[in-house]
Amino acid sequence: MAILVTGGAGYIGSHTVVELQNAGYEVVVLDNLSNSSEKSLQRVEAITGKHVPFYKADILDRDALNEVFKKEKIDSCIHFAGLKAVGESVAKPWEYYENNIAGTLTLVDVMRKAGVKNIIFSSSATVYGDPAFIPITEECPKGQCTNPYGWTKSMLEQILSDIQKADPEWNVVLLRYFNPIGAHKSGTIGENPNGIPNNLMPYITQVAVGKLKELNVFGNDYDTHDGTGVRDYIHVVDLARGHVKALKKIEDKSGLNIYNLGTGKGYSVLDIVKNFEEATGVTIPYVIRDRRPGDIATCYSDAGKAEAELGWKAEYGIKEMCADSWKWQSQNPNGYDD
Repeated sequence: MAILVTGGAGYIGSHTVVELQNAGYEVVVLDNLSNSSEKSLQRVEAITGKHVPFYKADILDRDALNEVFKKEKIDSCIHFAGLKAVGESVAKPWEYYENNIAGTLTLVDVMRKAGVKNIIFSSSATVYGDPAFIPITEECPKGQCTNPYGWTKSMLEQILSDIQKADPEWNVVLLRYFNPIGAHKSGTIGENPNGIPNNLMPYITQVAVGKLKELNVFGNDYDTHDGTGVRDYIHVVDLARGHVKALKKIEDKSGLNIYNLGTGKGYSVLDIVKNFEEATGVTIPYVIRDRRPGDIATCYSDAGKAEAELGWKAEYGIKEMCADSWKWQSQNPNGYDD
């Protein structure tokens, strides 16, 4: 039996496919390649030495999903596919609600009709809104989300929880994670956004490699140690391994479970710039801009529950995250187009 990884050619998805295959799982990938490249899967195959069955399809395409479930023996799904940028979601709310919510509803409907009732959902710490307390545990109440991206994650958590409550045959794991950066140690797969990056680290690495002139730092008047926003950055390989560990809860048929995946340490934008410069020897010019709509000051996790129940803990530190991000970008200045 295989695990369907939606969005499996993307940044987090491709790293998770590596860790799944390394752990002995059969994997099938579905991705519409809107913000990813099929080349990432070729690189995954080179890393693991195993074939990755791939379907180019959209989660909104019911017929395509039916075809995958007919052809492949799927017993669970790790669901990454979705639009994922905070700022873009403020500008394009309809696209975010349609893709993320209608797409997931279509996927879940096809799954249940195929008798597959196991899903790990790639959620986000953004569901906490402006968090009631820091560090954030799973007991922290979900908040008023500050952008449509966050609302799609929050609503989908509710939808999946309601489906599991109505039909206890479902096993649902909601993984709320913080800010993945870094890359596989080989430097052959990494974050490769189409167009101008929405996330901090690929922006920094594209400045470092000369593709972009300078880093835009959005806001330096937050209530933080240096005025820039503080986030919990997690190495993408640690995050990928968290998804593999979460399969344990699916295999135990344990109903609904929720976990934070983070390091428990908060770093500001300027902390990341400084650590990147120290790890790589490359200077990053930056300019302070106005705050970005939908951003909050501080957000970092307490991941103690994941350690206690899944045996998972982040292993990599900020220097490794920066060095691995740079190794990927410096070896692949144009991402998968090289």
